[in-house]
Parts: sequence; structure tokens; C-alpha cells
Amino acid sequence: MAVINSYEAVYVVSLKQGEEAVAETVNKFKGLIEKNGTLESVDEWGKRRLAYPINKETDAFYVLFNFKSEAELPAELDRVAKITDGVLRSMIVKKEA
Repeated sequence: MAVINSYEAVYVVSLKQGEEAVAETVNKFKGLIEKNGTLESVDEWGKRRLAYPINKETDAFYVLFNFKSEAELPAELDRVAKITDGVLRSMIVKKEA
């Protein structure tokens, strides 16, 4: 039987491509999580100033996902984030039970 863990994922999305691209990126990860796990909540923090410039950008869109899944999903989300245009940074953390 598969072990289900709780995770938190934060994505920092570029604003350069416009609001539609930001919404598409958020929906892309939302769909991946819903397809392979249980999405508990999505907290869109919105536009925030970055602590330091990333690719000459000073502002970005932050979104936090709380979800439950098997251990393979976070690795897949990390892989997809690395190849998705517009994702400046991402972090996935396993929450303690």
C-alpha cells in the first residue's frame, strides 16, 4: 500500500509574460496536483517584491499549494517547474504528520 504524505509547494512566477501566463502556470500545477494527489488548498499571495533580483526582475507572483500525495509527485512537480517558462523559483516541503 502506498504511503500518503502532506506537502507544501511554493512557486514564484514571473510577471513578464502577463497575467494570463501567470494564471496558466498556476492552473498547470493545480491540475498536476489534482490529477496525481489530493489538493487541500491554494493560497495565491499575489504580486510581491523579491528579496533580490532574479533574471533582472524585482517583482513576482507567489502561490502556495497544500496537498497530499505519494512520494513520487513532488519529484515530478520539481521536474516540471524546472522546464516551465516563467517559474523563477520553486520549493516543495514535506510537512510533519
